[in-house]
Amino acid sequence: MSELGLDLAKEFPKPLTAEVVQAADVVITMGCGDACPLYPGKRYLDWELEDPAGQPLAMVRRIRDDIQERVRGLLADLAPAATTP
Repeated sequence: MSELGLDLAKEFPKPLTAEVVQAADVVITMGCGDACPLYPGKRYLDWELEDPAGQPLAMVRRIRDDIQERVRGLLADLAPAATTP
């Protein structure tokens, strides 16, 4: 991520607590299945992604770029006028 100017040194995976899910418009999971809390009225997306742990750098970059494209697509879907140049 440092290639993109992002410092993740202090970042860590955040748990999906009830409070976080209730405050969200869209909940994106990456393979947690039935272990994730479900709340009515929330939009859930499960993004199946390869685990980057132990992968060669080229594979990690592909996973990163895949996530970036999915996020851009989601943003365009949530706020189409905001993403139009």
